[in-house]
Amino acid sequence: MKKRTLSYLLLAGLTLGAGLGAYHAQAEAPKPPTRGTGTVYKGIRDDQIEQLTTPDRIKSVVTRSGAPSAIWQALEHGEKVECLDCIPAVEKLLYDGNAKNREIAAWWLRRRIFGVFGKGEVYSRAVETLQSHSDATTRARAAEALGEFLDSAGVPHVAQSLVSDREPVVRAAAARALDRLNSPGPGGELAKALGDSDESVRLSALGAATHVHGFTDIASVARLAYDASAVVRRHAAGALGQMKARDSVTALIGLTSADSESDAKTRASAAHALGLIGDASARDALMAAMSDPDSFVRDAARIALRRL
Repeated sequence: MKKRTLSYLLLAGLTLGAGLGAYHAQAEAPKPPTRGTGTVYKGIRDDQIEQLTTPDRIKSVVTRSGAPSAIWQALEHGEKVECLDCIPAVEKLLYDGNAKNREIAAWWLRRRIFGVFGKGEVYSRAVETLQSHSDATTRARAAEALGEFLDSAGVPHVAQSLVSDREPVVRAAAARALDRLNSPGPGGELAKALGDSDESVRLSALGAATHVHGFTDIASVARLAYDASAVVRRHAAGALGQMKARDSVTALIGLTSADSESDAKTRASAAHALGLIGDASARDALMAAMSDPDSFVRDAARIALRRL
């Protein structure tokens, strides 16, 4: 009996000692930063966030190496590194000639509250660059950055550039930025851009229209089924199919015929869209498309008929 009691006491002592050891280890463990990225990552365990890159390595890689792989590795592994001095160096990558470098720079910077979103900091400079820089490519990259920052405060700025900037490259970038920000624009700028004089802008606006949840102007998309550009007509047909736009069935039927649409890819896209919409009134047109001289059109019509 005494031996059993002694065993219980020994076990209890060991358990208590282990508990105290764990408590002291936790108390002595380094605490996560309480400012900057600490606010962003509040509630996330440190071992779930990359913080392997030193500030010196970040500054060295982004200033001396143009290799996207090295830059991505340094910034991804420095996801939670506190380094205000690194911000100016990474900011320059927002305007880099390599799109991958621009993407990872925006990803890293949008995790920095201090030094990026404060007054006069990176975000504000991007807005100013979009509005007033003399170089169109630089303005376009500023629009991209505002989109990649994923802050809704950028919506009015890129929306304004979408309808007012004199250069198509900037307007197209602004449309893509609205796509990233999931906004049709405060004044319906995305729908207005569907009527832009430049093909690349119309295409960027079309792509955004299929992704932005708040976009409802299907009529503006349907008008592009009669666009002068075959590429735009093709993408418009695809967009109408994704939107399940039943009011556009008549226009899409016209696009399936080789007599009225010379571009085979557009005819195939229209046939596919009719299948997605699933309106039985398109059956005759799809049956006729089964005799199209292009095999892709015939295949698209065959698949669409199965969906009616």
